[in-house]
Amino acid sequence: MQPTATVLVYSDNAHTREQVRLAAGRRPAADVPQVEFLECATLPAVLDALDHGGVDVCVLDGETAPVGGMGVCRQVKDEIFRCPPVLLLMGRPQDAWLATWSRADAAVTLPVEPVEFADALAALLRSRLSVGA
Repeated sequence: MQPTATVLVYSDNAHTREQVRLAAGRRPAADVPQVEFLECATLPAVLDALDHGGVDVCVLDGETAPVGGMGVCRQVKDEIFRCPPVLLLMGRPQDAWLATWSRADAAVTLPVEPVEFADALAALLRSRLSVGA
């Protein structure tokens, strides 16, 4: 198992980024590596981080303005070769169809529910790390 996994967190809301960090903890599940967070508040920062590589999973806030996580997800799925899996944070469960449109690999609703979020993040880390092995 690799020593750490890098999780990119995109939100213009510092409280949302904190919720993600706290929900994931140091390790979202016993069978995945510890996580390090790379926080981004703007689309250019996200694109720059993904261009540099090393990101294992992206967590994108669909409620971010001016560019929401759903649009960012669709863009990075189109533009980034071997784009990391994306966990989308949605404002309402009714937005699940938009998560599908954006090509997110998983979605959870806000506010972040720690057990649901950690389970979803761990599943994406498992899939990413098993493909990379």
